[in-house]
Amino acid sequence: MKVSVIATVLNEGESVHRLLDSLVAQTRPPDEVVIVDGGSTDDTVAVLEKYAAEGRLPLRVIACPGTNISQGRNAAIHAATGEIIASTDAGVRLGPNWLAALLEPFDRSDAGRVAVVSGFFLPDPQTDFEVALGATTLPAPGDVVPERFLPSSRSVAYRRAAAQAVGGYPAWLDYCEDLIFDFKLREWYGPFHFVPRAVAYFRPRPTLRDFVKQYYRYARGDGKANLWFRRHLIRYLTYLAATPLLIALALLHSPWWGLGFLAGGAFMFGTPFKRLWPVTQGWSLLRRLRAFAWVPVIRVAGDVAKMAGYPVGVWWRMRQRGGRSWREEYQRGSR
Repeated sequence: MKVSVIATVLNEGESVHRLLDSLVAQTRPPDEVVIVDGGSTDDTVAVLEKYAAEGRLPLRVIACPGTNISQGRNAAIHAATGEIIASTDAGVRLGPNWLAALLEPFDRSDAGRVAVVSGFFLPDPQTDFEVALGATTLPAPGDVVPERFLPSSRSVAYRRAAAQAVGGYPAWLDYCEDLIFDFKLREWYGPFHFVPRAVAYFRPRPTLRDFVKQYYRYARGDGKANLWFRRHLIRYLTYLAATPLLIALALLHSPWWGLGFLAGGAFMFGTPFKRLWPVTQGWSLLRRLRAFAWVPVIRVAGDVAKMAGYPVGVWWRMRQRGGRSWREEYQRGSR
């Protein structure tokens, strides 16, 4: 099987070498690498062209200025010639067996039934804040239910024909586009094969401000596509109804109502604390306390960012798409 690795980039001159070097180091080298640049204004294209000229990778660089991630990925799929597409992102560092592990299900005797293979992703933190952020926001391998797992497009492989059959990535959507792509693939081809050994390592956002911006955009994408309505509703009810009610009852009726905060805190922060504990083994007490103190800050800041972003996306959907959900967009053939 010929295998094409695809990615999109935009102003990744400082980080794209991590991806390229890790592709060079793959135990199963890709047959071709197709990277679409969305209009970088830094030296991203120069770095890519340098790798291509050196012959270290069978790399093609396609310039598509002004495209979003979905449009860039669709352009890469269209340009790719491999039967199998392995998708990743700029800035990640791929484990040396990433591609070999992704391809294993396609190489089996029943390979004809395999349309999509999910890889996994792990944080590659460089600061204590990033360690806490990864523990707070990212699943551990043990948290994953393979039949229900929806892979990020930083670590997934699929048949090129399958991607074309579902119409590719939703070109009208700038964030959460890989979830919509996953939904359509799963509808057509059933649960994905899960290979947790196919790991892409990526650096979490370096600052709280960058993280808030990221989660705002994610939630705005949810609103645009009409995703996770119940989750967002529960978040609004928690912060805007349940929390003020508990405060009022604790102040005006009985301080015992404050136990509700303890129960809520255990629910919200218990899993991140559990993930963070083994990661911080060997740290000094003060350093560990600082890392644990970041968890509630990150969780609440992320929730506030989502509550701000979701209605913006809903308003966009009402104005630009007539209130249509992602499923209705696909049914209309809008890509």
